[in-house]
Amino acid sequence: MASTVAPLNTDLDVPVSTTDQASGGTAANPNVPVVCYSNLMMTANGMWQGDGVNPLEFSLPLFIVQVAVIVATTRLLVVLLRPFRQPRVIAEILAGVLLGPSLLGQNQVWASMVFPLRSLLTLETVAHLGLLYFLFLVGLEMDIDVIRKSGKKALFVAVAGMALPFCMGIATSFIFRHQVSRNVHQTSFLLFLGVALSVTAFPVLARILAEIKLLNTDLGRTAMSAAIVNDMCAWILLALAISISDVHSTALSALWVLLSGVAFVVFCIFAVRPAMWWLVRRIPEGETLSEVQVTLILTGVMLAGACTDAIGIHSVFGAFVYGLVIPSGPLGVTLIEKLEDFVTGLLLPLFFAISGLRTDVTKMRDPVTVGLLVLVFVMASFAKIMGTIIIAALYTMPFREGIALGFLMNTRGLVEMIVLNIGRDKEVLDNESFAVLVMVSVVMTVLVTPVVLSVRRPSRRLVGYKRRNLQRIRHDSELRMLACVHTTRNVPSVLSLLELSNPSKRSPIFIYALHLVELTGRASNMLAAAAAGASSRTTSSSSLPAATEHIFNAFENYERCTGGVSIQTLAAVSPYQSMHDDVSVLAEDKHVSLIVIPFHKQQTVDGGMEPINPSIKGFNESLLAASPCSVTILVDRGLSAAAARMSAEHRIALLFFGGPDDREALAYAWRMVEHPGVALTIVRFLPPEYRAAARSFSDASYRSGMDPRAQAPMSHSTEGKSELQMDEEYLSEFRVKNHGNPAITYADRMVSNSEETVATIRGMDNSTQELYIVGHRPGEAGSPMTAALEDWMESPELGPIGDMLVSSDFSMAVSVLVVQQSMILLLEIELTSDNILATSENASLM
Repeated sequence: MASTVAPLNTDLDVPVSTTDQASGGTAANPNVPVVCYSNLMMTANGMWQGDGVNPLEFSLPLFIVQVAVIVATTRLLVVLLRPFRQPRVIAEILAGVLLGPSLLGQNQVWASMVFPLRSLLTLETVAHLGLLYFLFLVGLEMDIDVIRKSGKKALFVAVAGMALPFCMGIATSFIFRHQVSRNVHQTSFLLFLGVALSVTAFPVLARILAEIKLLNTDLGRTAMSAAIVNDMCAWILLALAISISDVHSTALSALWVLLSGVAFVVFCIFAVRPAMWWLVRRIPEGETLSEVQVTLILTGVMLAGACTDAIGIHSVFGAFVYGLVIPSGPLGVTLIEKLEDFVTGLLLPLFFAISGLRTDVTKMRDPVTVGLLVLVFVMASFAKIMGTIIIAALYTMPFREGIALGFLMNTRGLVEMIVLNIGRDKEVLDNESFAVLVMVSVVMTVLVTPVVLSVRRPSRRLVGYKRRNLQRIRHDSELRMLACVHTTRNVPSVLSLLELSNPSKRSPIFIYALHLVELTGRASNMLAAAAAGASSRTTSSSSLPAATEHIFNAFENYERCTGGVSIQTLAAVSPYQSMHDDVSVLAEDKHVSLIVIPFHKQQTVDGGMEPINPSIKGFNESLLAASPCSVTILVDRGLSAAAARMSAEHRIALLFFGGPDDREALAYAWRMVEHPGVALTIVRFLPPEYRAAARSFSDASYRSGMDPRAQAPMSHSTEGKSELQMDEEYLSEFRVKNHGNPAITYADRMVSNSEETVATIRGMDNSTQELYIVGHRPGEAGSPMTAALEDWMESPELGPIGDMLVSSDFSMAVSVLVVQQSMILLLEIELTSDNILATSENASLM
């Protein structure tokens, strides 16, 4: 068919592409369509051509400026709202409102130059493309198995949190239908409004829970599971609302739309999902998707969107279902990591900007309509809260947690914006109703975080003893340890340390293996939290992120091959700035006596040390300051290789300067020396004035009838005793209990200053030592033996001796274990041992 090309009418705001509908073509030839466009309005000629045309008159430069303005405004609002702990979606919506006709759009120069009407078609097209891929990411985040595992409580919370506000919203809107739904299709209006009022934004809720540290609590898991069910029901209702929203459609056409949508979902479940599983099984272990595979999967997103758009359902529904059927785990994480930054950081803000450009608060002129719409929204939100409280009461949840759960289920966000925008496009919502519902949704989401934080006050923890450390428990009793790892590289050294700790049936060790994942706000972090939030015994390995799965498998394999060890694998997702709080809370809840954390540097090929992540250093320092129990920092410089030689003799050196940290180090070494393959050398550093002090202490012991070299087991009372006395008592007890053990060697070294201390350590036979154990704060504060070393520390979290051992100046590359004893008083209410056990069994992080 021939065509006639007409030039662009420059008097119009928008380039025209039309066909004469009345005549079927031009007057001369009715079969020839008229296409009006300009092939010169895409890019500018440049500032040096001298034509004097504003570059913003051209579509590409204008689009680039619009994207830059939108992204910059969004990021600025994110920074401003961060102290108020508001989710990013609030900043994105407010950025659109700020740039739209409500505020800056009131300036005609701004509106005509930056956001003219002729540019909105391009902006909306790219925004909806970004929306398509974001809903694909949302589908990837959701795990269908979560619904099956969530139990009846989450299902009932989702049903009550959706059915009640849906019915309440429709009933209230129906009563006031003549005031709030003028000039629109009333049935469609009620259905769209019901969906908008009952939906819960799963992506926004996940980020709020992570921000306020509820993601891994029972409340957070219930809210997440209920939000997933709620979101899926919302998409079904939205598809129904779209199918009947066309006033020209008949009941039969609406039925065909629904049946076609069901057929599309069935095809995705029984054809696309098995194909994705086949693809996952073909990926070799340790490798990722190829470029061709990623391209084909991402092309499928657009095809799925095109299918549902052709059916008559919005294209985002197809992208969401397509992402939902892709298996969670390494495939989902890989796709999210490749797409997320570009989609959520650059394209998604464009959609919220479009919503803001459509939101004109100046249109909210009728106080009756505005007031009734606000009343409908409030009534629906109240119904959701009350429904959630009722279900929470049936499951004996505290009343405060029921209120918090109700507000969490009222989280609004992207899904509601999609519903409102589709309703406006379908002319189901007018400009006034659209603006009111957008603003009240923002207000509701803003209230969620402060209300939940104020309502949900954590109960006071009950701790069964004042100081949780190794010195206060018997060396052959059960040891409860919390082993933290950041990456898979930390695992071998931690397992080697556990093996040296001599787990046995007589002296068992209960280990909580905690994978620490940095929360960056990315969806892949949310996926990691959702998948690894429970013990690996109850989580399908295919749904775990690859790194977490490898870490969990390594610890579980060690448990199967080693007697006397019980391991529970856990994961914690939070920012490094507050990660120490999560670890401290877990240590309290699990009654842990010792936390093991890796050093923030790792050994290089040439024997040096390079930082892994600078944030880990701050985490280690914060945990040392806030931990409720003893903490050890493990510096791996070959210790992991020792695990392969456990049949050989392993030589460990303890550098003892005195003080609580060194006594705690001796308590840990006491456990190690009972391992048949461990040889322990204890080197005690003493000042020259020690003999006079020791003689005075010995005379006092003689007058009281005690033998300083044959002390009874150490009393827990330390009142009135000097550090030297406590050192002598614990060392004497150690000598008596280990008398005749050939694996233990003792040596005393008199040193008067730091230089002599360094010379003594360098003079030791370091070539045979595999591990040095030192205290974080050796000796008394300001002791001449270490005072000069404290002024030159590069890593203060290791203390002066530990820092010297890992420095490049120390000739031998040996592993170092730095021990800090807990001195925090925690007990307020005494518990019996039975109560402690019951509390330990009921406490849970994930």
